Amino acid sequence: MHPIITISGTPGSGKSTIAKALVEKYNAKRVYAGGMWRQMAKDRGLTLIELQEAMANNPQVDIEVDKKASQEAYKLAKDNIVIAEGRVLYHFIPESIKLFIKVDTEEGAKRIWLSLQKEENKTKRNEANVSSLKELIEKTKERKASNIARYTKFYNTDHTDESHYDFVLDTTRINAEQATQKVIDFIDKKLK
Repeated sequence: MHPIITISGTPGSGKSTIAKALVEKYNAKRVYAGGMWRQMAKDRGLTLIELQEAMANNPQVDIEVDKKASQEAYKLAKDNIVIAEGRVLYHFIPESIKLFIKVDTEEGAKRIWLSLQKEENKTKRNEANVSSLKELIEKTKERKASNIARYTKFYNTDHTDESHYDFVLDTTRINAEQATQKVIDFIDKKLK
């Protein structure tokens, strides 16, 4: 089996940007639990945050997405390095190289806000319906708290507990290229 690299982290930290760069660098396959969540929300006519709020006391969707994502990662790892992006995939794939990418809440919200200013990203991200950066910061705080509460309740794990990870990176004061290089440097050492 080839290595599986799991990426967790906080909203707006650059998880997807880093995941895409790793896919390219290592000619890897990508599993994206967040994309599965976003699609489920769209299919139900909800935003991502609305779906998470609706499922706060119902583990069904979380379990379905996380199980599907981890099974897909294992399947793909038979032939390829896999980059598996999801808040709790480290928990379902314990032998993975586990990365946690974090950012200050306000900085993460600013990054999401900038991304949402591009029309094509509004539909793709399917974030909360917000009309200001200030409102998005509040929604991001709510989302972080909701994620922690759900995963603690459903899986008895706090995905923000950095002791779960092999590598933790704070991207608050660095750009995407710097963050990606730091992650690549770490992974290259692990793969030797």
